[in-house]
Amino acid sequence: MDKNLKRMATMQRMQVTGLELFYRKGYYNTSIDDILKELSLSKGAFYYHFSSKEDFFIQIVENLVVRKIYSMLIEPIEGHENPLDLITNCFEDALETAVHNELDYGFVLSNFINEFNGRNPKIMKHLSDILKIWEVNLVSSIQKGKFNGHIDRHVDAEGVAIYLMSSYIGIRTLMVEMAPSARKYRFMTQLRQYFKSIQTKPQTV
Repeated sequence: MDKNLKRMATMQRMQVTGLELFYRKGYYNTSIDDILKELSLSKGAFYYHFSSKEDFFIQIVENLVVRKIYSMLIEPIEGHENPLDLITNCFEDALETAVHNELDYGFVLSNFINEFNGRNPKIMKHLSDILKIWEVNLVSSIQKGKFNGHIDRHVDAEGVAIYLMSSYIGIRTLMVEMAPSARKYRFMTQLRQYFKSIQTKPQTV
Protein backbone atom coordinates (compact mmCIF):
# COMPACT_ATOMS: atom_id res chain seq x y z
CA MET A 1 0.00 0.00 0.00
CA ASP A 2 2.81 2.42 0.92
CA LYS A 3 4.48 1.66 -2.41
CA ASN A 4 1.23 2.46 -4.20
CA LEU A 5 0.84 5.76 -2.36
CA LYS A 6 4.44 6.68 -3.12
CA ARG A 7 3.89 5.95 -6.82
CA MET A 8 0.71 8.07 -6.85
CA ALA A 9 2.52 10.93 -5.10
CA THR A 10 5.36 10.74 -7.64
CA MET A 11 2.92 10.76 -10.57
CA GLN A 12 1.07 13.72 -9.05
CA ARG A 13 4.33 15.66 -8.65
CA MET A 14 5.33 14.83 -12.22
CA GLN A 15 1.97 15.95 -13.59
CA VAL A 16 1.88 19.22 -11.64
CA THR A 17 5.40 20.09 -12.84
CA GLY A 18 4.54 18.95 -16.37
CA LEU A 19 1.46 21.18 -16.48
CA GLU A 20 3.50 24.20 -15.37
CA LEU A 21 6.05 23.52 -18.11
CA PHE A 22 3.48 22.93 -20.86
CA TYR A 23 1.53 26.05 -19.78
CA ARG A 24 4.66 28.19 -19.82
CA LYS A 25 6.41 26.87 -22.94
CA GLY A 26 3.72 24.98 -24.85
CA TYR A 27 3.53 21.23 -25.51
CA TYR A 28 5.58 21.19 -28.70
CA ASN A 29 8.29 23.43 -27.26
CA THR A 30 8.72 21.17 -24.23
CA SER A 31 10.85 18.06 -24.66
CA ILE A 32 11.00 14.94 -22.49
CA ASP A 33 14.50 16.11 -21.50
CA ASP A 34 13.06 19.43 -20.27
CA ILE A 35 10.59 17.50 -18.12
CA LEU A 36 13.28 15.15 -16.75
CA LYS A 37 15.58 18.08 -15.95
CA GLU A 38 12.81 19.96 -14.12
CA LEU A 39 11.91 16.86 -12.11
CA SER A 40 15.47 15.54 -11.64
CA LEU A 41 14.36 12.15 -12.99
CA SER A 42 15.90 9.56 -15.28
CA LYS A 43 14.26 8.49 -18.55
CA GLY A 44 13.66 5.08 -17.02
CA ALA A 45 11.74 6.63 -14.12
CA PHE A 46 9.61 8.68 -16.52
CA TYR A 47 8.74 5.71 -18.74
CA TYR A 48 7.99 3.59 -15.69
CA HIS A 49 5.00 5.86 -15.05
CA PHE A 50 4.05 7.05 -18.57
CA SER A 51 4.28 5.36 -21.96
CA SER A 52 5.00 8.57 -23.92
CA LYS A 53 4.98 12.35 -23.79
CA GLU A 54 1.47 12.26 -25.29
CA ASP A 55 0.27 9.81 -22.62
CA PHE A 56 1.82 12.08 -19.96
CA PHE A 57 -0.03 15.11 -21.33
CA ILE A 58 -3.38 13.29 -21.62
CA GLN A 59 -3.13 12.19 -18.00
CA ILE A 60 -2.37 15.80 -17.02
CA VAL A 61 -5.50 16.92 -18.88
CA GLU A 62 -7.66 14.21 -17.30
CA ASN A 63 -6.34 14.66 -13.77
CA LEU A 64 -5.39 18.32 -13.45
CA VAL A 65 -6.91 20.47 -16.21
CA VAL A 66 -10.39 18.93 -15.82
CA ARG A 67 -10.25 19.47 -12.04
CA LYS A 68 -8.97 23.04 -12.48
CA ILE A 69 -11.76 24.03 -14.90
CA TYR A 70 -14.41 22.26 -12.82
CA SER A 71 -13.43 23.94 -9.54
CA MET A 72 -12.92 27.36 -11.15
CA LEU A 73 -15.75 27.68 -13.71
CA ILE A 74 -18.29 24.89 -13.25
CA GLU A 75 -18.80 24.07 -9.57
CA PRO A 76 -19.26 27.75 -8.51
CA ILE A 77 -22.33 28.17 -10.74
CA GLU A 78 -24.09 24.99 -9.66
CA GLY A 79 -26.94 25.90 -7.32
CA HIS A 80 -30.50 27.17 -7.11
CA GLU A 81 -29.75 30.86 -6.58
CA ASN A 82 -29.88 33.45 -9.34
CA PRO A 83 -27.42 32.10 -11.98
CA LEU A 84 -26.50 35.63 -13.08
CA ASP A 85 -25.19 36.34 -9.57
CA LEU A 86 -23.40 32.98 -9.46
CA ILE A 87 -21.74 33.52 -12.86
CA THR A 88 -20.76 37.11 -11.93
CA ASN A 89 -19.10 35.92 -8.71
CA CYS A 90 -17.49 32.97 -10.49
CA PHE A 91 -15.91 35.17 -13.21
CA GLU A 92 -14.89 37.77 -10.61
CA ASP A 93 -13.05 35.16 -8.53
CA ALA A 94 -11.46 33.38 -11.51
CA LEU A 95 -10.20 36.64 -13.03
CA GLU A 96 -8.93 37.90 -9.66
CA THR A 97 -6.78 34.76 -9.42
CA ALA A 98 -5.32 35.64 -12.83
CA VAL A 99 -4.61 39.23 -11.72
CA HIS A 100 -2.36 37.89 -8.94
CA ASN A 101 -0.71 35.19 -11.05
CA GLU A 102 2.88 36.29 -11.63
CA LEU A 103 3.39 33.76 -14.42
CA ASP A 104 0.24 34.39 -16.42
CA TYR A 105 0.25 32.97 -19.93
CA GLY A 106 -3.51 33.13 -20.47
CA PHE A 107 -6.37 30.68 -20.05
CA VAL A 108 -4.81 27.22 -19.85
CA LEU A 109 -7.64 25.43 -21.73
CA SER A 110 -7.81 27.84 -24.68
CA ASN A 111 -3.99 27.93 -24.91
CA PHE A 112 -3.89 24.16 -25.36
CA ILE A 113 -6.86 24.13 -27.77
CA ASN A 114 -5.08 26.70 -29.96
CA GLU A 115 -1.86 24.68 -29.85
CA PHE A 116 -3.35 21.28 -30.69
CA ASN A 117 -6.08 22.29 -33.14
CA GLY A 118 -5.30 20.60 -36.47
CA ARG A 119 -2.21 18.90 -35.03
CA ASN A 120 -3.39 16.17 -32.68
CA PRO A 121 -7.02 14.96 -32.91
CA LYS A 122 -6.61 12.57 -29.95
CA ILE A 123 -5.58 15.32 -27.53
CA MET A 124 -8.06 17.78 -29.11
CA LYS A 125 -10.88 15.36 -28.26
CA HIS A 126 -9.95 15.48 -24.56
CA LEU A 127 -9.74 19.29 -24.58
CA SER A 128 -12.97 19.73 -26.57
CA ASP A 129 -14.80 17.50 -24.09
CA ILE A 130 -13.90 19.91 -21.26
CA LEU A 131 -15.17 22.82 -23.34
CA LYS A 132 -18.45 20.95 -23.99
CA ILE A 133 -18.94 20.21 -20.28
CA TRP A 134 -18.43 23.90 -19.48
CA GLU A 135 -20.91 24.91 -22.20
CA VAL A 136 -23.56 22.37 -21.13
CA ASN A 137 -23.21 23.54 -17.53
CA LEU A 138 -23.65 27.20 -18.50
CA VAL A 139 -26.68 26.42 -20.70
CA SER A 140 -28.25 24.42 -17.87
CA SER A 141 -27.63 27.26 -15.41
CA ILE A 142 -29.18 29.87 -17.75
CA GLN A 143 -32.20 27.64 -18.42
CA LYS A 144 -32.67 27.13 -14.67
CA GLY A 145 -32.59 30.91 -14.27
CA LYS A 146 -35.30 31.29 -16.91
CA PHE A 147 -37.43 28.63 -15.24
CA ASN A 148 -37.01 30.22 -11.79
CA GLY A 149 -37.92 33.69 -13.08
CA HIS A 150 -34.48 35.32 -12.79
CA ILE A 151 -33.83 35.54 -16.55
CA ASP A 152 -36.19 36.72 -19.28
CA ARG A 153 -37.94 33.70 -20.81
CA HIS A 154 -37.12 34.84 -24.38
CA VAL A 155 -33.36 34.69 -23.79
CA ASP A 156 -31.43 32.15 -25.92
CA ALA A 157 -29.61 30.05 -23.29
CA GLU A 158 -27.20 28.50 -25.84
CA GLY A 159 -26.37 31.94 -27.25
CA VAL A 160 -25.68 33.37 -23.79
CA ALA A 161 -23.42 30.40 -22.92
CA ILE A 162 -21.35 30.83 -26.11
CA TYR A 163 -21.10 34.57 -25.51
CA LEU A 164 -19.94 34.07 -21.91
CA MET A 165 -17.34 31.45 -22.85
CA SER A 166 -15.90 33.49 -25.71
CA SER A 167 -15.84 36.70 -23.64
CA TYR A 168 -14.11 34.93 -20.73
CA ILE A 169 -11.48 33.40 -23.04
CA GLY A 170 -11.02 36.82 -24.67
CA ILE A 171 -10.52 38.79 -21.47
CA ARG A 172 -8.07 36.19 -20.14
CA THR A 173 -6.01 36.66 -23.30
CA LEU A 174 -6.09 40.46 -23.01
CA MET A 175 -5.14 40.37 -19.31
CA VAL A 176 -1.83 38.67 -20.13
CA GLU A 177 -0.38 41.69 -21.89
CA MET A 178 -1.05 44.72 -19.69
CA ALA A 179 -3.04 46.24 -16.81
CA PRO A 180 -4.82 43.02 -15.82
CA SER A 181 -6.60 44.60 -12.86
CA ALA A 182 -7.99 47.53 -14.90
CA ARG A 183 -9.05 45.24 -17.74
CA LYS A 184 -10.76 42.89 -15.33
CA TYR A 185 -12.64 45.82 -13.76
CA ARG A 186 -13.87 47.10 -17.15
CA PHE A 187 -14.86 43.62 -18.28
CA MET A 188 -16.83 42.91 -15.09
CA THR A 189 -18.60 46.30 -15.35
CA GLN A 190 -19.78 45.46 -18.87
CA LEU A 191 -20.74 41.92 -17.86
CA ARG A 192 -23.00 43.28 -15.10
CA GLN A 193 -24.61 45.66 -17.60
CA TYR A 194 -25.22 42.79 -20.01
CA PHE A 195 -26.77 40.66 -17.26
CA LYS A 196 -29.13 43.54 -16.39
CA SER A 197 -30.34 43.47 -19.99
CA ILE A 198 -31.30 39.77 -19.88
CA GLN A 199 -32.76 39.54 -16.38
CA THR A 200 -36.51 39.45 -15.85
CA LYS A 201 -37.96 42.97 -15.73
CA PRO A 202 -40.29 43.85 -12.83
CA GLN A 203 -43.94 43.80 -13.81
CA THR A 204 -45.50 47.25 -14.07
CA VAL A 205 -49.12 47.56 -12.96
